[in-house]
Amino acid sequence: MSKWSHLPNAKHIDLIIAHCKANPKAWDATHRSAWTPARIAARIATYKVKDAAPEAWDAALDAARRMAYDAARGAILALVAWDRAGGLIDLPAEQVNILAILGDQAAILLYPAIEAMETTQEVA
Repeated sequence: MSKWSHLPNAKHIDLIIAHCKANPKAWDATHRSAWTPARIAARIATYKVKDAAPEAWDAALDAARRMAYDAARGAILALVAWDRAGGLIDLPAEQVNILAILGDQAAILLYPAIEAMETTQEVA
């Protein structure tokens, strides 16, 4: 049982970690786009809610750090910070990208992860 298993988005965090481990090449491609100014701003915004679940925050972030993929880290930050972020996982990457362009901070952080997961589904 993970330290974030009590969070509403626990299954999505687990999904991202598992997918990242199973498909490192797909995540490597998204890694390059993970540090745009918008993503940096969105990541900073997640720190405002960090105190709500500090143990889950640290454990989930540590799991992503071990994978060394910024896109996974950003997605996990969004899933820990905003309960509503889990709903974005079920949307097509194109729709999440539109929300990101419109300034939705969770979408900004989740888009690279959703794109990586969608890309591997197309290849499979």
